[in-house]
Amino acid sequence: MTTREFPPDFLWGAAAASYQIEGAVDADGRGPSIWDTFVRVPGAILNGDDADVACEHYERMPQDVALMERLGLGSYRFSTAWPRVCPDGKRVNPAGLDFYSRLTDELLAAGITPFLTLYHWDLPQALEDEGGWTNRDTAHRFLDYAMVVHDALGDRVDSWTTHNEPWCSAFMGYTSGGHAPGRQEGVAGVVAAHHLLLGHGLFVEEFRRRGGTPDRGKSVGITLNPTVADPFDPTREADVDAARRLDGFHNRVFLDPLLRGAYADDLARDTEGMLFDGRPWQDVVHDGDLALISQPLDFLGVNFYHGDVPAALRYDAAPGELLGSRIEHSPRPRESPYPGGGFVFPRTGRPTTDRDWEIDPDAFRRLLVRLRDDYDAPPIYITENGAMADDVVEDGAIHDVGRQHYIEQHLHAVLDAIDEGVDVRGYFVWSLMDNFEWSYGYAHRFGIVHVDYDTQVRTPKDSALWFAEVAARNALQ
Repeated sequence: MTTREFPPDFLWGAAAASYQIEGAVDADGRGPSIWDTFVRVPGAILNGDDADVACEHYERMPQDVALMERLGLGSYRFSTAWPRVCPDGKRVNPAGLDFYSRLTDELLAAGITPFLTLYHWDLPQALEDEGGWTNRDTAHRFLDYAMVVHDALGDRVDSWTTHNEPWCSAFMGYTSGGHAPGRQEGVAGVVAAHHLLLGHGLFVEEFRRRGGTPDRGKSVGITLNPTVADPFDPTREADVDAARRLDGFHNRVFLDPLLRGAYADDLARDTEGMLFDGRPWQDVVHDGDLALISQPLDFLGVNFYHGDVPAALRYDAAPGELLGSRIEHSPRPRESPYPGGGFVFPRTGRPTTDRDWEIDPDAFRRLLVRLRDDYDAPPIYITENGAMADDVVEDGAIHDVGRQHYIEQHLHAVLDAIDEGVDVRGYFVWSLMDNFEWSYGYAHRFGIVHVDYDTQVRTPKDSALWFAEVAARNALQ
């Protein structure tokens, strides 16, 4: 059996997000977030669930860290909850801040490296009431909040991520309405994306000013969820253009300003004539913004689950009208949440996860190579990768062979990219434990640790035990 080794000092970890696991939504002064509001909108969540309890991580944090230690995790990627630290988005709540200080201490005592994300979608509702991410002021409020966290934890946390998947925050939050705050306002998603990037740039500038540099052991980055857009029918001009458009609104709308200091020309063409608040949306881009946004990154976080296969479609046509019999046996399409529309299809005949996401590890490799070749990307951490499955408990065990196989295939893809010269320095499996999966509620499970939501008992799945062995060997066999 061939053994494939990862680079020395490769970082192995698991990831989670505050709103998805903490619960305790009104404990110790925490304020409401946009997700607390959104989950109460009829029909917004698959089964009408809410995260008021979630995994009770707020109460069970020491035991959860002990579980991470038993699994031999080298790092834990977690997010701080803005409404717990600043309930109204502005005023500091010492009790909420103390929770993350205690979490950091528990991790360090267990020999686990904290890998902190400042924003994983839980905007304080009070700031959304003032316009949310379509309001430029929110970027400045983000800086205020982020520096409160930095001042409290910066002596113990070395790796800082500004945003997780700003694409979801912007386009699912403000264009499609599929995520909180549930707004369906077209080009507002691009406006929100710019302000999210501005908040990132403001933090990077202040982080550097306060001595946050690699030579002092401190690093800052951002986590994106770039996709690979392969046209459904590469011989059909409209599908090729749909792929270009999806690449623009999903990938390049973030990668270009971050790593090239400019928005791509086709973004302007695709949004020509689109107004926000009665003016061209480009008016939100002020002089100096792109210089802030494009400050050098110490690392780029990459979340990847599947590639995309976009196809052109009129808004007034049903998906089945698009390509007729060619999609008869394809899993259901997903509407693309960006201005201009279109649909995304899993390819017929490809294996898929329980969420109809196609499994294509080579798309992952291609993505990582593209980030190196097209963008001269900084060192990369795989900050999320994993598979949703309908796990079954059998005699106290969870034999999630499909999830283990998915992770193994994608780890091989990471090694393939490393063999091609891509600088990948770590891998975080999504997720540490089953949790509240946003608009899917508790209906599907991503964790390598099973959570019984009635008893809150945690049980490592077979994938967790296997992953612990891979991390300990720093190699695949």
